[in-house]
Amino acid sequence: MRSLWQWFFPRLFVNDLWEINLEELKGLGIRGLIVDLDNTLVAWNAYDLEERVLQWVEEAKSQGFAICIVSNALKERVTYFSKLLAIPGISKAQKPRRGAFRAALQELGLSQSEVAVIGDQVFTDVLGGNRLGLYTILVRPISRREFVTTRLGRIVERWILRRFNPHD
Repeated sequence: MRSLWQWFFPRLFVNDLWEINLEELKGLGIRGLIVDLDNTLVAWNAYDLEERVLQWVEEAKSQGFAICIVSNALKERVTYFSKLLAIPGISKAQKPRRGAFRAALQELGLSQSEVAVIGDQVFTDVLGGNRLGLYTILVRPISRREFVTTRLGRIVERWILRRFNPHD
């Protein structure tokens, strides 16, 4: 049985998308990526997507990865970036609830063992992905600017990540 704390630990913790080795993920049997939007692909509440993010998405697609955005953001925001990146998106996800992650698996046409979740928050992305047995990757947030409740969650998040080794 998993310890309570293990639900909060990612399988991989990196600084940003560019530290994720896509070849290694393929070697693990990962064929799909569920990616958070705010502070993972783009700064919170911003609409200016960095060119290198677009290039990263294109590189992942060229390597055969299917990608889906799963975000707690509103539909208009998710749709904007979904169209810009030419990938499906699920809005108002209510992460860490499992429903949106299951919908993304269906959208990608892949099983749980074939999909990784990439996001910047322990209590939404990592916990939600771990609840379904997905491979979870935590990235540092792009920006320090974020929703007020997210800032509060970061305090507990830092405490958890300082005290427990995710590989134990």
